[in-house]
Amino acid sequence: MIEQVTRSYEHRARVSRRLANVMRGILPRTVIFAALILVFAASAARANSIVNGSFETPLVPVGSFANFLSGSTDITGWTVVGPEASIVSTNYASLGFTFPAEDGKQWLDLTGDLSNRVEGVEQTFATTPGTHYSVSYFVGNQVNPGGPWGTTSTVDVLVDGALIQTATNSMGAGGTTQVWEQFTTSFLATSSSTTLEFLNEDPLSDNSNGLDNVVVTPGSVVSTPEPSTLLLLILAAVCAHGFYRVRRPMLHGYHM
Repeated sequence: MIEQVTRSYEHRARVSRRLANVMRGILPRTVIFAALILVFAASAARANSIVNGSFETPLVPVGSFANFLSGSTDITGWTVVGPEASIVSTNYASLGFTFPAEDGKQWLDLTGDLSNRVEGVEQTFATTPGTHYSVSYFVGNQVNPGGPWGTTSTVDVLVDGALIQTATNSMGAGGTTQVWEQFTTSFLATSSSTTLEFLNEDPLSDNSNGLDNVVVTPGSVVSTPEPSTLLLLILAAVCAHGFYRVRRPMLHGYHM
Protein backbone atom coordinates (compact mmCIF):
# COMPACT_ATOMS: atom_id res chain seq x y z
CA MET A 1 0.00 0.00 0.00
CA ILE A 2 2.77 2.42 0.96
CA GLU A 3 4.63 1.54 -2.23
CA GLN A 4 1.54 2.29 -4.36
CA VAL A 5 1.04 5.65 -2.65
CA THR A 6 4.70 6.47 -3.17
CA ARG A 7 4.53 5.56 -6.87
CA SER A 8 1.37 7.63 -7.25
CA TYR A 9 2.98 10.61 -5.54
CA GLU A 10 6.14 10.32 -7.66
CA HIS A 11 4.10 10.09 -10.84
CA ARG A 12 2.07 13.16 -9.88
CA ALA A 13 5.27 15.05 -9.08
CA ARG A 14 6.72 14.15 -12.50
CA VAL A 15 3.58 15.36 -14.22
CA SER A 16 3.67 18.61 -12.27
CA ARG A 17 7.33 19.17 -13.15
CA ARG A 18 6.66 18.46 -16.82
CA LEU A 19 3.74 20.84 -16.80
CA ALA A 20 5.81 23.57 -15.13
CA ASN A 21 8.66 23.14 -17.61
CA VAL A 22 6.37 23.29 -20.61
CA MET A 23 4.49 26.31 -19.27
CA ARG A 24 7.79 28.11 -18.66
CA GLY A 25 8.45 27.73 -22.37
CA ILE A 26 4.95 28.65 -23.45
CA LEU A 27 4.31 31.71 -21.28
CA PRO A 28 7.16 33.88 -22.62
CA ARG A 29 6.02 33.13 -26.18
CA THR A 30 2.43 33.77 -25.16
CA VAL A 31 3.30 37.14 -23.68
CA ILE A 32 5.27 38.12 -26.79
CA PHE A 33 2.46 36.93 -29.07
CA ALA A 34 -0.15 38.89 -27.11
CA ALA A 35 2.03 42.00 -27.07
CA LEU A 36 2.52 41.78 -30.84
CA ILE A 37 -1.23 41.49 -31.36
CA LEU A 38 -1.76 44.61 -29.27
CA VAL A 39 0.96 46.53 -31.09
CA PHE A 40 -0.41 45.64 -34.52
CA ALA A 41 -3.96 46.45 -33.43
CA ALA A 42 -2.90 49.78 -31.97
CA SER A 43 -0.88 50.66 -35.08
CA ALA A 44 -3.83 49.89 -37.34
CA ALA A 45 -6.17 51.89 -35.12
CA ARG A 46 -3.81 54.89 -35.06
CA ALA A 47 -2.99 54.95 -38.78
CA ASN A 48 -3.45 58.30 -40.49
CA SER A 49 -6.89 58.50 -42.10
CA ILE A 50 -5.70 61.27 -44.43
CA VAL A 51 -4.14 60.58 -47.82
CA ASN A 52 -1.18 62.73 -48.83
CA GLY A 53 -1.29 64.82 -45.65
CA SER A 54 2.10 66.39 -46.40
CA PHE A 55 1.24 67.20 -50.03
CA GLU A 56 4.14 65.22 -51.44
CA THR A 57 2.24 64.39 -54.65
CA PRO A 58 2.09 65.48 -57.32
CA LEU A 59 5.71 66.55 -57.47
CA VAL A 60 6.40 70.15 -58.41
CA PRO A 61 9.68 71.49 -59.81
CA VAL A 62 12.37 71.84 -57.14
CA GLY A 63 12.53 75.43 -55.94
CA SER A 64 9.22 76.33 -57.55
CA PHE A 65 5.46 75.79 -57.14
CA ALA A 66 2.37 74.65 -59.04
CA ASN A 67 -1.16 76.05 -58.97
CA PHE A 68 -4.34 73.99 -58.86
CA LEU A 69 -7.64 75.60 -59.75
CA SER A 70 -11.06 75.27 -58.13
CA GLY A 71 -12.46 71.74 -58.20
CA SER A 72 -9.13 70.18 -59.14
CA THR A 73 -8.41 66.71 -57.77
CA ASP A 74 -4.85 66.66 -59.06
CA ILE A 75 -3.50 67.07 -55.51
CA THR A 76 -3.58 63.42 -54.48
CA GLY A 77 -6.45 62.78 -52.07
CA TRP A 78 -7.59 66.42 -52.01
CA THR A 79 -10.08 68.65 -53.83
CA VAL A 80 -9.39 72.36 -54.27
CA VAL A 81 -12.06 74.66 -52.79
CA GLY A 82 -12.34 78.28 -53.97
CA PRO A 83 -10.24 79.89 -56.70
CA GLU A 84 -6.99 77.93 -56.27
CA ALA A 85 -4.30 76.46 -54.05
CA SER A 86 -0.59 75.87 -54.66
CA ILE A 87 1.89 73.12 -53.82
CA VAL A 88 5.25 74.70 -53.01
CA SER A 89 8.72 73.14 -53.03
CA THR A 90 10.67 73.22 -49.77
CA ASN A 91 13.50 74.91 -51.73
CA TYR A 92 11.35 77.81 -52.87
CA ALA A 93 12.69 81.30 -52.10
CA SER A 94 11.46 84.75 -53.06
CA LEU A 95 12.36 88.36 -52.19
CA GLY A 96 14.96 87.18 -49.69
CA PHE A 97 12.55 84.85 -47.87
CA THR A 98 12.77 81.04 -47.76
CA PHE A 99 9.84 78.64 -47.47
CA PRO A 100 10.86 75.21 -46.12
CA ALA A 101 8.26 72.48 -45.65
CA GLU A 102 7.40 71.28 -42.17
CA ASP A 103 7.40 67.65 -43.31
CA GLY A 104 8.82 66.14 -46.46
CA LYS A 105 9.77 68.22 -49.48
CA GLN A 106 6.54 70.07 -50.28
CA TRP A 107 3.76 72.03 -48.57
CA LEU A 108 0.48 73.67 -49.53
CA ASP A 109 -0.07 77.43 -49.87
CA LEU A 110 -3.77 78.03 -49.15
CA THR A 111 -3.60 81.50 -50.77
CA GLY A 112 -2.80 80.08 -54.18
CA ASP A 113 -0.96 82.39 -56.55
CA LEU A 114 -2.02 85.99 -55.88
CA SER A 115 -5.72 85.08 -55.49
CA ASN A 116 -5.69 85.53 -51.69
CA ARG A 117 -9.37 84.70 -51.14
CA VAL A 118 -11.32 82.23 -49.04
CA GLU A 119 -9.93 79.10 -50.63
CA GLY A 120 -8.20 75.87 -49.71
CA VAL A 121 -8.61 72.11 -49.89
CA GLU A 122 -10.86 69.37 -48.57
CA GLN A 123 -10.71 65.60 -48.26
CA THR A 124 -13.43 63.03 -47.61
CA PHE A 125 -12.36 59.86 -45.79
CA ALA A 126 -13.93 56.84 -44.11
CA THR A 127 -14.94 57.19 -40.47
CA THR A 128 -16.74 55.12 -37.86
CA PRO A 129 -19.87 56.71 -36.38
CA GLY A 130 -19.48 57.33 -32.66
CA THR A 131 -15.68 57.50 -32.84
CA HIS A 132 -13.70 60.55 -31.76
CA TYR A 133 -10.97 61.59 -34.22
CA SER A 134 -7.91 63.72 -33.45
CA VAL A 135 -6.73 66.24 -36.03
CA SER A 136 -3.17 67.55 -36.12
CA TYR A 137 -1.76 69.98 -38.69
CA PHE A 138 0.86 72.69 -39.10
CA VAL A 139 0.36 76.27 -40.25
CA GLY A 140 3.31 78.12 -41.82
CA ASN A 141 3.91 81.85 -41.47
CA GLN A 142 6.23 84.64 -42.54
CA VAL A 143 6.34 88.02 -40.77
CA ASN A 144 6.79 90.54 -43.59
CA PRO A 145 5.19 93.89 -42.61
CA GLY A 146 4.31 95.89 -45.69
CA GLY A 147 5.42 93.02 -47.93
CA PRO A 148 3.50 90.38 -49.88
CA TRP A 149 3.81 87.66 -47.22
CA GLY A 150 1.81 89.42 -44.49
CA THR A 151 2.38 89.04 -40.76
CA THR A 152 0.09 86.20 -39.68
CA SER A 153 -1.39 83.05 -41.16
CA THR A 154 -4.96 82.09 -40.25
CA VAL A 155 -6.67 78.84 -41.20
CA ASP A 156 -10.27 77.76 -40.69
CA VAL A 157 -10.86 74.05 -40.12
CA LEU A 158 -14.26 72.64 -41.01
CA VAL A 159 -15.80 69.19 -40.61
CA ASP A 160 -18.74 68.47 -42.92
CA GLY A 161 -19.09 72.21 -43.49
CA ALA A 162 -19.14 73.18 -39.81
CA LEU A 163 -16.30 75.30 -38.38
CA ILE A 164 -14.46 73.46 -35.56
CA GLN A 165 -11.32 75.58 -35.22
CA THR A 166 -9.66 78.81 -36.35
CA ALA A 167 -5.86 78.66 -36.05
CA THR A 168 -3.53 81.66 -36.30
CA ASN A 169 0.26 81.46 -36.50
CA SER A 170 1.94 84.80 -35.76
CA MET A 171 5.47 83.48 -35.21
CA GLY A 172 8.57 84.41 -37.19
CA ALA A 173 9.17 88.07 -36.41
CA GLY A 174 12.70 89.17 -37.24
CA GLY A 175 13.38 86.21 -39.50
CA THR A 176 13.16 85.42 -43.19
CA THR A 177 12.40 81.69 -42.94
CA GLN A 178 8.90 80.28 -42.84
CA VAL A 179 8.01 79.19 -39.29
CA TRP A 180 5.59 76.36 -38.60
CA GLU A 181 3.22 76.00 -35.66
CA GLN A 182 1.30 72.86 -34.80
CA PHE A 183 -2.41 72.95 -34.01
CA THR A 184 -4.71 70.17 -32.84
CA THR A 185 -8.45 69.69 -32.61
CA SER A 186 -10.94 66.82 -32.68
CA PHE A 187 -14.39 65.83 -33.85
CA LEU A 188 -16.96 63.10 -33.32
CA ALA A 189 -17.82 61.14 -36.46
CA THR A 190 -21.54 60.83 -37.14
CA SER A 191 -21.44 58.89 -40.39
CA SER A 192 -19.35 56.43 -42.39
CA SER A 193 -17.53 59.26 -44.17
CA THR A 194 -16.39 62.72 -43.11
CA THR A 195 -15.14 65.75 -45.05
CA LEU A 196 -12.29 67.76 -43.55
CA GLU A 197 -11.65 71.20 -45.00
CA PHE A 198 -8.87 73.79 -44.58
CA LEU A 199 -9.58 77.36 -45.74
CA ASN A 200 -7.41 80.46 -46.03
CA GLU A 201 -8.53 83.33 -43.81
CA ASP A 202 -5.66 85.74 -44.50
CA PRO A 203 -6.45 89.21 -45.89
CA LEU A 204 -6.16 89.94 -49.61
CA SER A 205 -2.78 91.60 -49.05
CA ASP A 206 -1.23 88.38 -47.66
CA ASN A 207 0.09 85.98 -50.26
CA SER A 208 1.37 83.15 -48.06
CA ASN A 209 -0.51 80.76 -45.76
CA GLY A 210 1.16 77.39 -45.28
CA LEU A 211 -0.47 74.03 -44.51
CA ASP A 212 1.49 70.82 -43.98
CA ASN A 213 1.61 67.46 -42.19
CA VAL A 214 -2.13 66.91 -41.76
CA VAL A 215 -2.82 63.84 -39.60
CA VAL A 216 -6.19 62.42 -38.55
CA THR A 217 -6.29 59.45 -36.20
CA PRO A 218 -9.19 57.65 -34.53
CA GLY A 219 -9.40 57.85 -30.77
CA SER A 220 -11.86 56.42 -28.28
CA VAL A 221 -14.98 54.56 -29.30
CA VAL A 222 -18.05 54.30 -27.11
CA SER A 223 -18.15 50.97 -25.19
CA THR A 224 -14.72 49.93 -26.50
CA PRO A 225 -12.25 48.56 -23.87
CA GLU A 226 -9.22 50.68 -23.07
CA PRO A 227 -5.88 49.35 -24.44
CA SER A 228 -4.75 48.14 -20.99
CA THR A 229 -7.98 46.20 -20.51
CA LEU A 230 -7.70 44.76 -23.99
CA LEU A 231 -4.15 43.58 -23.29
CA LEU A 232 -5.24 41.81 -20.10
CA LEU A 233 -8.08 40.09 -21.94
CA ILE A 234 -5.75 38.92 -24.70
CA LEU A 235 -3.17 37.65 -22.21
CA ALA A 236 -5.79 35.80 -20.18
CA ALA A 237 -7.34 34.18 -23.24
CA VAL A 238 -4.06 33.06 -24.79
CA CYS A 239 -2.61 31.82 -21.49
CA ALA A 240 -5.76 29.86 -20.71
CA HIS A 241 -5.71 28.29 -24.14
CA GLY A 242 -2.05 27.34 -23.85
CA PHE A 243 -2.52 25.91 -20.36
CA TYR A 244 -5.48 23.80 -21.47
CA ARG A 245 -3.60 22.35 -24.45
CA VAL A 246 -0.68 21.29 -22.25
CA ARG A 247 -2.66 20.10 -19.23
CA ARG A 248 -5.15 17.95 -21.11
CA PRO A 249 -2.76 15.31 -22.55
CA MET A 250 -0.74 15.20 -19.27
CA LEU A 251 -3.74 14.55 -17.09
CA HIS A 252 -4.99 12.00 -19.58
CA GLY A 253 -1.69 10.14 -19.30
CA TYR A 254 -1.79 10.35 -15.51
CA HIS A 255 -5.20 8.67 -15.21
CA MET A 256 -4.07 5.89 -17.49
